[in-house]
Amino acid sequence: MTIAPLNPFGLQKEFAARLRRRRIHLGLSKQELAARVGVSLTTIQQYENRQLPKGEYAVRLAEALRCTLDWLLAGKGDADGDAPDTAEARLVMVPLVEARLSAGTGSFETSGEVLRHYAFRWDFLHRKGNPAWMALLRVSGDSMQPRILHNDVVLIDQAQREPAPGRIYAVGVEDMVYLKIVNAVPGKLILSSVNPAYAPIEAETGEQLADLVRIIGRAVWVGRELD
Repeated sequence: MTIAPLNPFGLQKEFAARLRRRRIHLGLSKQELAARVGVSLTTIQQYENRQLPKGEYAVRLAEALRCTLDWLLAGKGDADGDAPDTAEARLVMVPLVEARLSAGTGSFETSGEVLRHYAFRWDFLHRKGNPAWMALLRVSGDSMQPRILHNDVVLIDQAQREPAPGRIYAVGVEDMVYLKIVNAVPGKLILSSVNPAYAPIEAETGEQLADLVRIIGRAVWVGRELD
């Protein structure tokens, strides 16, 4: 029996197809992806034209596309990391991004620059939602006390944007980001606090205001650092 040699051009073609498919799935332009990876637009175009990324740029590309490196480069498992046999034991690095969630009067939404990463078990994240769409944000304010405290870190699943009664969400209102209990009524969202000192916020959700009021994602876990 003879074994056919690996075809590097075939591997590159499949990589380029996965890259383009994932980019389009996430709604990213080539320029947006280039900015996230820290490379030029020309480099992204070369990747989609079958040039394989090297070293740290391959890791950055997988992070920007919210997929596993194994899937992106070799097609192993699936894009969201649900590979059989080893998924339960795998660690996923979740980014802590530079955007403070205000549990109070609101805080300005920042660039979303990644400050550092924290390791979570894949099976834990999978029970909470979609690991590929999760990010950590730090809380500022006391409106969610005693449930969530000032300076806590909250895990947000950006794949969960449909409001469910009584759940806590990160909500963008104009240029502010709030952490609130969300309830929906026709034409508006009611954003409530746990702390009774804070009155509910009523946010209009008409078609013209869709870009001003947006649910960023559901809070699925909270952690705090001990002094």
